[in-house]
Amino acid sequence: MYFKFGIDLFAFSLVLYAMHEFKKLNVWNFSIDLVTEIYKVTEVFPKTEMYGITNQMRRSAVSISSNISEGAGRKSKGEFLQFLSYANGSCYELETQLIISNKLKYIEPDLLNELLSKLSEIERMIYKLKMSISN
Repeated sequence: MYFKFGIDLFAFSLVLYAMHEFKKLNVWNFSIDLVTEIYKVTEVFPKTEMYGITNQMRRSAVSISSNISEGAGRKSKGEFLQFLSYANGSCYELETQLIISNKLKYIEPDLLNELLSKLSEIERMIYKLKMSISN
């Protein structure tokens, strides 16, 4: 069924549902799981990094899920899309910090690859969610 402006009512209702039910979004749940992993990984970083890369990584990881939920709480698709873009940017920020942590020998290559794989999956999920909202 379409509104008089040619908008698909079913697709529109799915977008509104996703916008206000962020806790049911797989991407939000995956990003929450990643936050807990990042907190555990950074617990063993040197204490001298507490206000350095440890803090930055934790903030970046938290920012991913926070931007998804904040965008979902907004009133328009455009705002939701903007906050999903912020979440995506936080993914890239965290990716850089993970690589730096590996170069500093704070995390092993195997753990780096595991975390980067999870991060890439979240990035793909954000992209797919953005595409579903855009259409």
